Amino acid sequence: MDGWRPPGKDCGLCGARTCAEFAAGMDDGAHRPEDCPFSGKPMAGPDPEGALGSPFPANPTRPSRDVLGHAWDFVLQPLPGEPSARKIVLPFRPDLVELWSIKRGDIVLGRPAGAGCPVQHVLQVIRADPLTGVLDTWVVGPAFSRGRTGLKDVAMYHMLGFEGLVTEARRTPVFGARHTFLPGFCMMHLNHTGLVNMILSQAAGLHVRLEDIRILAGPD
Repeated sequence: MDGWRPPGKDCGLCGARTCAEFAAGMDDGAHRPEDCPFSGKPMAGPDPEGALGSPFPANPTRPSRDVLGHAWDFVLQPLPGEPSARKIVLPFRPDLVELWSIKRGDIVLGRPAGAGCPVQHVLQVIRADPLTGVLDTWVVGPAFSRGRTGLKDVAMYHMLGFEGLVTEARRTPVFGARHTFLPGFCMMHLNHTGLVNMILSQAAGLHVRLEDIRILAGPD
């Protein structure tokens, strides 16, 4: 793919703010074509030192409802070449992102307070915005973080959004509609709900982003 240039979509999935920034990074070796989901090559994993497979089962056995008795519209799985669906979070202290120089590749620990999830998550940063403190991340789990540098414990964070591929769909996502979904990495099988604010049809399936995330409580 000699001479390939990014398509100008400015989607941010590569970690750069714009395609022009990505192209400049290609020229100085900071980015590769496979970092872009539109390059036609499998996207590189989050570990720059080697390929990282998903730490979660590819085809787990799931009950028909979550632990609280809710059915879901679809399961959200990783984008091609990624270890988990993307999770967009905001630390309770957004200033820590700038204060601690949190950057792509760092490991962040924290619990999604306010959403009803009691589990601490281990996240790897895809992109960090020092102005707002918003972090785009992958959920990678504790085994991946052992022995790695750049570990930052933010304690608690707001859960802003999710992004990934729609699988096991019982109801096709509709732009602007609120849907229930199960993140594929959720070991507690807790049904989430969010507003769909992006839908892209790709070869791998429907790529969606959901925001205004909540966790359902109690049975239907």
